[in-house]
Amino acid sequence: MRHDIDGRFLNYLRVEKGLSKNTITAYQSDLEKLKRFAQTQEKDLETLESQDIKSFIKHLHESGLEMKSIARTLVTVRNFYKFLLLDGYLKRDPSENIESPKSWQSLPKFLIKEEVEKLLDSPDTTQETGLRDKVMLEVLYATGLRVSELIHVKLNDINLDVGVLTTLGKGSKERTIPIGKSAIEWIRKYLPVRHKLLRDATTAYLFTTTKGQPLTRQAFWKLIVEYGKQAKLGHITPHLLRHSFATHLLENGADLRSVQMMLGHQDISTTQIYTHVTNERLKVIYKKFHPRA
Repeated sequence: MRHDIDGRFLNYLRVEKGLSKNTITAYQSDLEKLKRFAQTQEKDLETLESQDIKSFIKHLHESGLEMKSIARTLVTVRNFYKFLLLDGYLKRDPSENIESPKSWQSLPKFLIKEEVEKLLDSPDTTQETGLRDKVMLEVLYATGLRVSELIHVKLNDINLDVGVLTTLGKGSKERTIPIGKSAIEWIRKYLPVRHKLLRDATTAYLFTTTKGQPLTRQAFWKLIVEYGKQAKLGHITPHLLRHSFATHLLENGADLRSVQMMLGHQDISTTQIYTHVTNERLKVIYKKFHPRA
């Protein structure tokens, strides 16, 4: 490599781009990663090709680096090669047309059934608010609702005799979702307690604070995180239960179109990612239990 070309690049960032010291330090760290990788390929930065850059990005991913950090590193790489082009060191940019990790589709995480049971058993149902929280978790797992949909469920949105819940999803599109027996039983237990919880307040919302206000997204988010800790399941989010709902349905033979309708996905390709989850899980099970895997 021509003498101190990376030093000239960092100086260019400082003088011409006016970047902060911390940003330049981050650029320098990213560039060092690329240099170390180039050495493993017995090349220098000037002779790396497009396939090398792809291999570098793959290497970062396999080493456990977060997508956000990989995306930032790719920004550094692109800016570096843009600089080399502008200064005449290169005639072609090897980082051109490299897909950003931000567009990679990562498989959603989910809880196994035993973990779901632990989470659902976490609230103290002898307490009014604990019973409310238990029912919210049960309904969330039973229906796959988004948290924004869950907190806005009203009493007349649920038909316990028929066993369905109606919600208004994204784009103000209404959909009706079945509710399982377990969730229905817990809702029935909760309804008389809900009146005590409200004290003198009145509201149409099913899940409320003691002041009659619907819980906020942030409030429920904090609750589910705390219950996840109690159940020793790590960091749990409302969306994790939604992912678990979809994954468990498909694992047990539900068709993709029905799951799409229940989740309220406009495009079935959004739902198809859950088939990748179940396929990956089948591979793990196969490798673990098949004698010739």
